[in-house]
Amino acid sequence: MSFTIIIFVSYFLGAIPFAYIMTRLITGKDVRSYGSGNVGATNAARMLGFKYGVLVAILDVLKGILAVTIAKTLLPVDAPTYYLLLAALTVIIGHNWSVFLKFSGGKGVATTFGVILSLYPLVFLIFLLMWISLVLITRYVSLASIVSALIVPIIVYIRTGNIYHLLFTLLFAALIVFRHSSNIKRLIKGNETKMTWPPGVKKGDL
Repeated sequence: MSFTIIIFVSYFLGAIPFAYIMTRLITGKDVRSYGSGNVGATNAARMLGFKYGVLVAILDVLKGILAVTIAKTLLPVDAPTYYLLLAALTVIIGHNWSVFLKFSGGKGVATTFGVILSLYPLVFLIFLLMWISLVLITRYVSLASIVSALIVPIIVYIRTGNIYHLLFTLLFAALIVFRHSSNIKRLIKGNETKMTWPPGVKKGDL
């Protein structure tokens, strides 16, 4: 019963669409109608500016941290490892397919950040440094997210040697790649949007 409750809590935590809520409250507009149409921090930054984009990112990261923390607190000490990992996966699924947005949502990068930080702090540091470096070098947030996510399972398996951790981090990475499928097509065609500084809505995004 406690595991079922954990899964429900994880999903509904993940499903809270902070980018949608923030842009709706401040502008009265739907974040899905601007920029990339994604319900995430990058698109919120395009609409609201950098500081609000950072706030949305922090809130989305906190969803992942909170879901893992609740699972660690409620699960018995002898619970199988995959119970905790399933809770972590569920919060990401909640973010990507939110019941509050008719099962649409974001791409799960910030929430995955939170999950990785809670489960693998050192791996998170590598993940974050790699993501920031790739964003600064390429100015493609999508490319940075995809490449960083694909490296995580390798690092996690080297550090843990645990097949469950490998499988679940592969699932985390697969979700990020899947949710960035449209970005991958644009990257191949050479028309993916680069991160501008400061972030803001361009005329072509409206």
